[in-house]
Amino acid sequence: MIEPTRIIAIRHGETTWNVDTRIQGRLDIPLNATGRSQATRMARALQDEPITAVYASDLARAWETAHYLGRARGLPVVPEAGLRERGFGDFEGLTFAEIEARLPDQSQRWRRRDPEFAPAGGESLTVLNQRVVEAAERLAARHPGELIALVGHGGVMDVLYRAAARLHIQAPRTWSLGNAAINRLLWTPEGFTLVGWADTQHLDGDALDDGPFPATGPAPVMAGG
Repeated sequence: MIEPTRIIAIRHGETTWNVDTRIQGRLDIPLNATGRSQATRMARALQDEPITAVYASDLARAWETAHYLGRARGLPVVPEAGLRERGFGDFEGLTFAEIEARLPDQSQRWRRRDPEFAPAGGESLTVLNQRVVEAAERLAARHPGELIALVGHGGVMDVLYRAAARLHIQAPRTWSLGNAAINRLLWTPEGFTLVGWADTQHLDGDALDDGPFPATGPAPVMAGG
């Protein structure tokens, strides 16, 4: 039998574009002052955890967040392109309001979580889901019996939650995807299991959720962070 791999999954700290509800996607937006503070507090909260490896998206906001954790643990951060945010193509750089005003038909498909919809030059939810799950499974399989950290984005966290909770890609989101929140999963060859989600005690409530619509509303969309 293969021992399960324990996973701590972390969304990057806050950026100015998160505050502005502006789609980041694959654009390299750095952490703001709040995001750096969040990353510092996240690393402090995990300082006694027996983490053996830290993997991160190579986009600046996740990469920087991961390095706070890596330095605290004396571990290198290993880049993993599979943990990048969803590519949003023509949506990138626009606010939610601008997308609705300029591209109303595409905005509707996005809001409905159409699995095959991809903004021009971007990824569909189907492609995102496959990419993230494959990457997380591959990384977890390297570390049976160990605890690893995966640092990524709102879209990545959403995929991991759905995989662990066995939820369809189109299911409305009712869970939080806060900046620098601590999320816990188990992985075995049978798949992911949810252990704990959206622990923000270390942030004193200072974690923006990733989504322009209420978390309990109909089919919320991802903010692309």
